[in-house]
Amino acid sequence: MKFSIQSLYTWYGNLLRNPKYRWWVVLGTLVYLVSPFDLLPDVFPIIGQVDDVFLLTLLVSEVSGLVIEGWKARKGNIGTEAEAANTNTTETSTTTASTIDVDAVSVK
Repeated sequence: MKFSIQSLYTWYGNLLRNPKYRWWVVLGTLVYLVSPFDLLPDVFPIIGQVDDVFLLTLLVSEVSGLVIEGWKARKGNIGTEAEAANTNTTETSTTTASTIDVDAVSVK
């Protein structure tokens, strides 16, 4: 089994997306951050803070992603409820959003 930062990030993100374990993972991460016991002790300058900064970055990015997804889902639900309630209009507009990924190439 190969260890990589990407696999750790994917595992942590999937664990946070599981509603059964979400709050336990957030609580465990916060306890680890304030705990004096670390994988890399904080008494070593710079190296001791690397694991804390990495874990804090993962926590903030994943939780903010969950909040944004929840906000978008709620906004979408409110919009469909408002359209269903408003039956007097004869013109309905539908918008479709699509994302196109393009690789950038330097022309110089």
